[in-house]
Amino acid sequence: MTKETEVKIFKNPKKVYNAIAKSIIQLTSDSTQKNFDIALSGGNSPKGLFEKISEKYKDEIPWDRIHLWWGDERCVPPTSEQSNYKMTLDYLISHIDIPEKNIHRIHGEEDPELEALRYSNEIDDTLNSRGKEPVFDLIILGLGDDGHTASIFPDQLELFDHPENCAVAEHPLTGQKRITLTGHVLNNANRIYFLVTGENKAMRVSEIMNDNEAAKLLPAYYISPVNGDLTWFLDEAAASLIS
Repeated sequence: MTKETEVKIFKNPKKVYNAIAKSIIQLTSDSTQKNFDIALSGGNSPKGLFEKISEKYKDEIPWDRIHLWWGDERCVPPTSEQSNYKMTLDYLISHIDIPEKNIHRIHGEEDPELEALRYSNEIDDTLNSRGKEPVFDLIILGLGDDGHTASIFPDQLELFDHPENCAVAEHPLTGQKRITLTGHVLNNANRIYFLVTGENKAMRVSEIMNDNEAAKLLPAYYISPVNGDLTWFLDEAAASLIS
């Protein structure tokens, strides 16, 4: 963990979602910025965030300037219940007025290697850059029970050094293929928000926060923006083992 890391702890998941939603409103309020590129996460915690935004804040965010991307996607059709895109569609996109051209989904139904290359090129062609690297204004990440983030798993840490923006990953237990942003793109973001709730995440959070030796095996440990800010949004359950 770097000294630029900020940790915010809230009583329950709903307060976490509310805090991130308000932060997004603040970040996107600068009307002089033409595009604001956000890479989204899948999973249950972002689902709660999307519900909060849809129910309470959808009219406070300038969707015409927001471009939605994904940090990872399972190699399934967009109609699959396993699709991160479908979850976002159901809980956020279908409730907001956002131009279709601002939605940049990963085509999980296509050949994984070809799609990883296509999405890498779309990122290069669309995003601002810092040096040769594309820059997301905000990346929202989750934390798996095994310490994975995006779809970089503990047995695939080499994806932090992968030369392309995207790569094909494989779930270590199911063998399911996924497409994920790689380390150099993740760590080049202007801001990264970890959204982590639940007692089942407490041990991994503790290992990372306390800089334990065990943390060096966890992909999430290596999220450290080179030129940006890193903020952990935790509920009390997820933060319960931090010493």
